[in-house]
Amino acid sequence: MEKVIYQDLGRISYKDAWDYQQVKLKEVIDRKLANRNLAEAEQEKQQHYLLFCEHNPVYTLGRNGDFSNLLLNEKGLAEHGIEFFKINRGGDITYHGLGQIVGYPIFDMDCFFTDVHKYVRFLEEVIIRTIAEYGLDGIRIEGSTGVWLAGDETRPPRKICAIGIHLSRWVTAAARSRPSN
Repeated sequence: MEKVIYQDLGRISYKDAWDYQQVKLKEVIDRKLANRNLAEAEQEKQQHYLLFCEHNPVYTLGRNGDFSNLLLNEKGLAEHGIEFFKINRGGDITYHGLGQIVGYPIFDMDCFFTDVHKYVRFLEEVIIRTIAEYGLDGIRIEGSTGVWLAGDETRPPRKICAIGIHLSRWVTAAARSRPSN
């Protein structure tokens, strides 16, 4: 059975969380590469991490995103104390801020399974089950990634959880390129 190390990073800037993730990602990949040339009895047990944090207000723009979808210019961002980073993940504009929990799993998928779609569906299921513990009805929308709060006759479903992943050597991580302003 694989062990996952949980770490609560508390309130942290996006850049500081990014830098910390890169340290942990490198540890996992280095251990994986070192183990490749060793007999199973000599291999070091892989470590997996589940990092949680709350970011200072920040918008990120994915590589498929359009800057025109950001409704604030640089001056407006500065006036509101909001950081902005272009990053190498799919998707468009994403906001992270106070009161929002952000999770960063760093897992060596070779230790579990190597199916990206299955992994994403499992993440969605974890979120759906977790928010159900708080009385919230989470749903999937076919053809979309993430979790929504179920709508009703007066309002449509609302997204409660975005999911974005990157894999490097079958190790899950946040977007791969270093955030830059």
